[in-house]
Amino acid sequence: MSRQWVFAGLIVAGVAVGATIMTRLGREVARVEVGATAPDFRAVDLATGDSVSLRQRYHGKVTLVNIWATWCVPCRVEMPAMEHLYTALAPQGFAIAAVSIDEGPPEDVRKFGRDLELSFDLLQDRSQRVPQLYQTTGVPESFLLDRRGIIVKRIIGAHDWNSPANRALVTRLLDDPGL
Repeated sequence: MSRQWVFAGLIVAGVAVGATIMTRLGREVARVEVGATAPDFRAVDLATGDSVSLRQRYHGKVTLVNIWATWCVPCRVEMPAMEHLYTALAPQGFAIAAVSIDEGPPEDVRKFGRDLELSFDLLQDRSQRVPQLYQTTGVPESFLLDRRGIIVKRIIGAHDWNSPANRALVTRLLDDPGL
């Protein structure tokens, strides 16, 4: 009979330890949602070949983080609107960090950018770490960040970033010094 009690005690202790571990780990995995600080990441800047950090490169700027791939048709559809918004508002401090998750050579991503005449930052994350950090469901997926790096808008799928509503939102964010 005492063996059964020892066994039952071990089970209860195991469940308690497991619950404690799950509770602590659950707090470490922050949800990537509107109002949260955007996770920092490193990716290769395809213009320079340097590894850049979101926080270092885009600190103090209103930034659109766009996670995409060259093989993604909706990504190709939304890129021209992103370019229009960027060229209009970059002088005021707007930036785009377009993070390609293509596993192929950087030249394929550069060619995509040249074909669409994109002038914003093209980054590449061949490791697939950025989609994990941002808890994406696919491509494209975008996160608009204020100057403090707080997510103010999250869009799954292609989106008209050059619409009057989006221009007004980005302009409002640019007008707020926020730091």
